[in-house]
Amino acid sequence: MKRNTRNCAALVGALALVGGAASSVGATTEPPSEGGAMLAGFILPDSASSIRWESFDRPLIEAACAEAGIECLIQNAEGDVENMSTIADQMITQGVGVLAIVNLDSESGAAIQERAAAAGVRNIDYDRLTLGGSADVYVSFDNVAVGTAQGEGIIECLGGPEAADGARIIQLHGSPTDNNATLYREGYQAAIADSGIETVGEEAVPDWDNAQAAVIFEQLLTAAGGDIDGVLVANDGLSLAAQQVLADAGLTLPTTGQDATPEGLRAILEGTQCMTVYKPVAEEANAAVAAAAALLNGEEIDTSVTIDNEVAEIPYVQAEIQSIFISDVHIPVDDGFVAYADVCNGIEDLCTENGIVDPGGEAMVETTVAEAMVETTVAEAMVETTVAG
Repeated sequence: MKRNTRNCAALVGALALVGGAASSVGATTEPPSEGGAMLAGFILPDSASSIRWESFDRPLIEAACAEAGIECLIQNAEGDVENMSTIADQMITQGVGVLAIVNLDSESGAAIQERAAAAGVRNIDYDRLTLGGSADVYVSFDNVAVGTAQGEGIIECLGGPEAADGARIIQLHGSPTDNNATLYREGYQAAIADSGIETVGEEAVPDWDNAQAAVIFEQLLTAAGGDIDGVLVANDGLSLAAQQVLADAGLTLPTTGQDATPEGLRAILEGTQCMTVYKPVAEEANAAVAAAAALLNGEEIDTSVTIDNEVAEIPYVQAEIQSIFISDVHIPVDDGFVAYADVCNGIEDLCTENGIVDPGGEAMVETTVAEAMVETTVAEAMVETTVAG
């Protein structure tokens, strides 16, 4: 299977800012100390739409903040617009110099950024662009490229361009209030536009809610008479919901995804999902913290790429993405993005067949061999001592 990788040199300049820092002040959710440490606030969107926010983004941001020598407040709005607004106001009161948000929708995000800017706080759009906002920089992946990878992925999953011509699919889009979902859709619909694929049903899933996705997809599948060849899905969570509906209908069809979650990767190995898009969150988190450090230091963001947020062209730091098919599942495991056990527990044979190695298992084997060598050496020494005696 082919790999689809998008690189952006702008990320290198952003990451270099982190490397230049020397302090080891840790990330915290407590109020800032009286020592005058540079302070940044990060507000994550929820913990329900994707496991990434708490499992990946939070610890990665914490580690990058410690490395950069800035104090960071990290909280999660848990999908509540009012809660995010309240958290933002509290952080502004606590004295953050930079506020990074993953907005729940552009309107509420723009309102938060307007208040922050009025208080002299610099703004970062993290992962999601706030249309009509006042962010000083946008740090994310190339979201159109993510969608392009998904569109090219469904064509490949259907057997390639010739086989895909005339295929019938359903499209399950992300939340209509998330601008990223709009960009994903732009990418994958452009990718399949001239493929001959027929979309027999499509709908957006409010708030990326997996339970709603199952209900919506079941209705779309019923309306299509169950006669489809694949499903173009915006992320792993929605894809897994669609897969369960397909299983209940006695169908196994190729589906796409995004985020390279352990569950999505397992589904690829088990044959119920065809591909996902791997977004190394460490690169995005590091770049966001690097941007925060730069803004706190009064420095400009080193990138030549910009994006229109409907108010102005603002600096845009992009991180790399990669398509993951079954032959590529080892990549996020090898990178340490996901744990071997989370992907392979109970399906170790499938992991072995696809070149996925347990790093801990390798270490254990090496330790066992070393111990065996020591034991052999000790035994030989004892024999020699006995003979000599």
